[in-house]
Amino acid sequence: MTHPPGHDPAAPRDLVGIGIGPCNLSLAALAHPLTGLDTVFYEQRPRFDWHPGMLIEGATIQVPYLADLVTLADPTSPWTFLNYLRTRERLFPFYFAERFHIQRAEYDAYCRWVAQSLPGLRFRHQVDAVRWNPERDVFEVDYTQLDAHGEAEALGRTHTRHVVLGIGTAPHVPDPLRPLVDTPGVPVVHAADYLDHRDSILAAGHVTVVGSGQSGAEVFLDLLRHRPAGREKLHWIGRTEAFAPMEYSRLGLEHFTPDYTRYFHALAEPVRDRLTTAQWQLHKGIDADTLAAIHDELYRRTLDGGWPDTVLTPGVRVRTAGRIATTRIELHLEHLQQGSRTRLTTDAVVLATGYRQRPLDTLLAGLDPYIRRDSSERPRVDEEFRLVLDPSVTGSVYVQNAELHTHGVGAPDLGLAAWRSATILNSLTGEEPYPLPQRTAFTTFGLDPTTAHVPQVRRPKRLTPLIEGR
Repeated sequence: MTHPPGHDPAAPRDLVGIGIGPCNLSLAALAHPLTGLDTVFYEQRPRFDWHPGMLIEGATIQVPYLADLVTLADPTSPWTFLNYLRTRERLFPFYFAERFHIQRAEYDAYCRWVAQSLPGLRFRHQVDAVRWNPERDVFEVDYTQLDAHGEAEALGRTHTRHVVLGIGTAPHVPDPLRPLVDTPGVPVVHAADYLDHRDSILAAGHVTVVGSGQSGAEVFLDLLRHRPAGREKLHWIGRTEAFAPMEYSRLGLEHFTPDYTRYFHALAEPVRDRLTTAQWQLHKGIDADTLAAIHDELYRRTLDGGWPDTVLTPGVRVRTAGRIATTRIELHLEHLQQGSRTRLTTDAVVLATGYRQRPLDTLLAGLDPYIRRDSSERPRVDEEFRLVLDPSVTGSVYVQNAELHTHGVGAPDLGLAAWRSATILNSLTGEEPYPLPQRTAFTTFGLDPTTAHVPQVRRPKRLTPLIEGR
């Protein structure tokens, strides 16, 4: 492994990042100008990819372009989305396009531009274990360097004072459907792999989309647009009580501010757990424009007097599923409000069933004796995104997008990535390379008077009055 100029290979690094998704890419970008900080980030994939299976043409990200990797912490950074456009000579077209929400494919291209420009990123490096070495007061990070085919090429070890975990989430397949996914024949794919299987799914006689969130809506809309009118043969089902729009009012969006994150973190654990479930519409609903586009497409297909051959039913769960003669799939459904049950035969299934946090237990097995856990055996995470460890551990393990249970709905939100990265870097350095705002929401979320603090207004310099004749 190569080290930056002047780095002593025997000396511990300041920070090792595990995983290079948007969160750790944000951290790497903001850490780059801090010349006294020695960092390296490892990723087992060969390059940066952001949900490649869901880069459907026209699909947009659900946060404004200002929620890029750095702007909300440092708008002067060279890694802003606007600077990306400038380097591509696309600023004026973007200006005239008047777009506040950019396409997913464009966000992916922007992130790849950043990833290709930062020197401290190591792709094809699979981290195998993290341990604490009490004799040297450092973490040991073991990794396997992979070749172009993903096979082990070399083993290595890095020592570091601090670690940040940004390994992200993995596609979730419900238990009743899990046996179908890996069986050859009838296509049953997770939405994360939709584009890889799109042609075979479009060729299927009847297609069922399972999942009533944004991914399910985008897949259903894409299929609808590419099926012949009157012969669509599409089913869309989901567990939620409605194909509900995401909460996108301005005060509702204040749940994605640092103010709310701090408020949520201070709540009692049972209250946090209840809120995490109850607030699903803040981050698992459907963008209103996507819902409107689906309705518009369905309505357009009624202009000749018929109705599209589609069934959209919320409030439905899949009880069991099985294959029929290896060529079709039978889904056993239950309506959660009616209590009624039925069977649905289909030729292909797309599972827009969301993602789950990748488990940390295997990776952090060597740290298990030091990790402090809550009543549900989840790692405790402090306000600065550090795992709560035994006091004998002098280093810190930070987490990114693995703190939903302690920091709330903003944990996976791209809009808080830059602020969280800046918080981590301020904590790690013990300084304030990135000054952060004292207040970020008009809403006061609790009765504690400290949460209602109003930052002091910057007063203009007092000028000496002019005297006539002088």
